[in-house]
Amino acid sequence: MSEPGGAQILVVDDDVDVAETYASQLDGEYAVETAYSGPAALEALSPSVDVVLLDRRMPKLSGCEVLDAICERGLAARVAMVTGEEADFDIIEIPCDDYVQKPVTEKALRGTVARLVRCLTYDERVREYYALTAKRAALVESKSLEELAESEQFSELEADIEAAEAALSELVAGFDPTDFDRAFRDIGRSRPRAETG
Repeated sequence: MSEPGGAQILVVDDDVDVAETYASQLDGEYAVETAYSGPAALEALSPSVDVVLLDRRMPKLSGCEVLDAICERGLAARVAMVTGEEADFDIIEIPCDDYVQKPVTEKALRGTVARLVRCLTYDERVREYYALTAKRAALVESKSLEELAESEQFSELEADIEAAEAALSELVAGFDPTDFDRAFRDIGRSRPRAETG
């Protein structure tokens, strides 16, 4: 995903009407695909999926089992569990990025997806920034100040780093405290496996 508007969303719900409603509310702003069962979700999952809106209770394969598969495959997709089930303490162990209770308004659905896309974009921007600064550090270590000053490529690298810093600052300015929690979900802990349910 290079731009937030280019995010690919997978809507998974065994209620076809619900899945289609969510898809129509997001269509036009995002590329949206629907799956009407856990097995269909597993077929639709790919590295190109950015956000999964996942029903928790489905026959054959539950949302938690689909979430387990996402974690096992190492996919970077952000996952919102969208469910008619009230939140209970068991959700603490579910490695989802958001837990949304049905019924969901269009505004709430769009807000959830936008927050998860921002967090995913932040991950990508940090990765890009780290790669650029690592290259700069390697060059500073191995080249003289004169060589660095004369290098057009190094000047371009410095400009790219400044642009990356500005993009990160702009993105962070739009974050709220829950965005930070989601953006840094993997720091300091491994994602626990979901309970089947």
